Amino acid sequence: MSVPWLLLWSQLLIAAVLLQLTDILGLLKMPKIQLDVVKALIPMVAINVLGLGINMLCLVYVDTSFYQIARGLVLPFTVAFTFFFLRQRSSMFVLVACTIVFAGFMTGITADINVSKLGVLFGIGSSITTSLHAIVIKKSLEYVNGSSIGLVYYNNVLSLVAMAPIVLLSGEVPFVSRKLREGDELNVFNQLLIGVAVTGVFGFLVNVAGFLQISHTSPTTHMVSGAARGVLQTLLGFFAFHELITGGRLAGIVLILSGSTIYTFARDKEMRASETAATIPTTRQEATSEENMDAVVVEEESVEQVIGEKNATRAEE
Repeated sequence: MSVPWLLLWSQLLIAAVLLQLTDILGLLKMPKIQLDVVKALIPMVAINVLGLGINMLCLVYVDTSFYQIARGLVLPFTVAFTFFFLRQRSSMFVLVACTIVFAGFMTGITADINVSKLGVLFGIGSSITTSLHAIVIKKSLEYVNGSSIGLVYYNNVLSLVAMAPIVLLSGEVPFVSRKLREGDELNVFNQLLIGVAVTGVFGFLVNVAGFLQISHTSPTTHMVSGAARGVLQTLLGFFAFHELITGGRLAGIVLILSGSTIYTFARDKEMRASETAATIPTTRQEATSEENMDAVVVEEESVEQVIGEKNATRAEE
């Protein structure tokens, strides 16, 4: 029984219930819904709902092993959007990494003649929404006083409300009701319950982990970990569903992961270099004359901003 929109909505419902349960038990503190915060978070919620829908549609047209390739442009789009929205320039090594990833994407989609063009199109859309969502999450933290859990709560509750009309218009609720009446009610109900429980709990854990990761690292680090998750998805599709992994698919995945790895090393090297430069003490120059002696301090400032997360200023007089 295929009811993707209902499963997505149920996943959000379970996440919201679990978050509320942690608040009742005193494990976490959930914020009170405020109208001004809701208005400020509309872009994040819109991108989240759109992204969930596009991801689902992508999986409808491509199998699990090809999903990693279809969404292979997450890194290039993330780097591009980081420049446009956060004004973060990228080094030559980062651009080379993006080029390798793009080459992997093209290798994967051109080597497989049976690939769905519509699935690839949805994969590109998924890459765009994933990149935008990570950046918008980073910028939206200020509206909830930097609370990652608070942002998760707002995101799930508001997405739950926003997706409700889509679920009703999809016709999946009457479809499930009809199946319950016509077929083996217990069997159908068990299938639906297991699907909702599995997707809800694991979706909740992935959602919380993603928000926490972005708040403590950067949108691109979140993207790299997503690429690693894609490898696990590919292996799962191969072993669990016996999906075919052709030479073209394998080459595409290897190139995409290689580019992501090069990017990780390049960004790590850049961040270490910036941190080292920030610790170099400022120089002092003293000017003397026959009539008086005054110290003249040459002030130097080192400012490094990494995707909107770190903004450190060091000044010494």
